[in-house]
Amino acid sequence: MNEPGKKKDTSNKNLLIQYAGIGAQIIAGLLIFVFIGKWIDGKLQFSFPIFIWLMPLIFIIGTIIKVIKDTSTRKKDE
Repeated sequence: MNEPGKKKDTSNKNLLIQYAGIGAQIIAGLLIFVFIGKWIDGKLQFSFPIFIWLMPLIFIIGTIIKVIKDTSTRKKDE
């Protein structure tokens, strides 16, 4: 027997899994960029840890730009 509520429940689970995956990618990307920034700061031996702040900021800006481009509804010229 097909229950009408069953299909909607599956759709919600798929969305939850999709958003959880996106969240995990963002957290993993931020951690990677923080460690890269820490490594660069260690190699250059600055008095202020600039790359540990700069690298995650670059990641966040890049992610926002990608989201804007992906969700843009502008038509492309052919």
